[in-house]
Amino acid sequence: MSKLIGILTAGGDTPGLNAAIRAVGKTAMNKHDMQVVGFLDGFRGLMENRMIRLDKGALSGVLTLGGTILGTSRDKPHKMPMGGKMVDMTDAIVANCKKHNLHALVCLGGGGTQKNAYRLSQQGINIITMPKTIDNDVAMTDVTFGFDTALTIATEAIDRLHSTAHSHHRIIVVEIMGHRAGWLTLGAGVAGGADVVLIPEIPYDIEKIAGSILKRSATGKRFSIVAVSEGALSKELGQKRGNVQDRIDNAKDKGSKRKAKEELKRIDAKYQKSTSEMTQQLESLTGLESRVTILGHVQRGGTPTATDRLLATRLGTACAHLIDKGEFGVMVAVKGDATEAVPLKDVVGKRKNVPLDHPWIDAARNLGLSLGD
Repeated sequence: MSKLIGILTAGGDTPGLNAAIRAVGKTAMNKHDMQVVGFLDGFRGLMENRMIRLDKGALSGVLTLGGTILGTSRDKPHKMPMGGKMVDMTDAIVANCKKHNLHALVCLGGGGTQKNAYRLSQQGINIITMPKTIDNDVAMTDVTFGFDTALTIATEAIDRLHSTAHSHHRIIVVEIMGHRAGWLTLGAGVAGGADVVLIPEIPYDIEKIAGSILKRSATGKRFSIVAVSEGALSKELGQKRGNVQDRIDNAKDKGSKRKAKEELKRIDAKYQKSTSEMTQQLESLTGLESRVTILGHVQRGGTPTATDRLLATRLGTACAHLIDKGEFGVMVAVKGDATEAVPLKDVVGKRKNVPLDHPWIDAARNLGLSLGD
């Protein structure tokens, strides 16, 4: 009998997911005589046993589509909303995998999905994952698919904002996705010619940002573009968060860690300024009319770029080959022009942040951009 593999997409939707699904399915069928099914809406669909056959007809015409033909959700196997409660449905998911005699389960997702997939692999399921997220923050891979498309969209948005900022002599603040990593904002800010770039890795001083904008004004430049990550922090908040994060990292027991995490949430809620509030501060400090644009989910919608289609296809074909070899408990990572199977235990619990000595940061500083510090 042909081996049966299952595929699911979890977490936020990302351009390139359908290209990856297509690559896994077609390679598995064409090269390894396997059958493929897709579980709908992430781990919840696997738990509820909702699936579709991914034959060649189902995979036809999906390469250029954004989103995911399988649907997605953020439900976790061990914390799934059921009747108003959070229930551990791991056993039900494992039972369904065994019921269908799945040879392997392919999970496409970001950092959270890698953790959830790793937990299932520890329960004896043959798991293999692929890294997707527009934030580009999954550890142990050079890049994630979806990032290039979002970077292109954010850069084009900044390009368009230049004309209105110039026409009205305004400060235009554009908020770009990225809660804990600044790859998207940094890349789009440099590529789009922003004047200020604020990322989570570099806590900012609002006075210094205002000073850099006023310096531009003094040289006759009557507008400024500020690209800010949604997770960018002021220095005050950054220091407070850093102290509490150290306590979380060094906690000796679960109770201490839980209390520190609760404190971290309170700090964020009390002190973190929204992008709109920061924009108002800049207007007050500079005397220049300021406007804010929040790109939001438009950044991860629409047709994936050629780069993301190629990347997702490379990872998907490599994934099918690894399944044929029986190599499980791994994530298919990008390493230069090649792919590499990285053990999931080396991926989970880590985040790929922008190094402070990264060439993009050096380029930004050499260009005279303000990074808020």
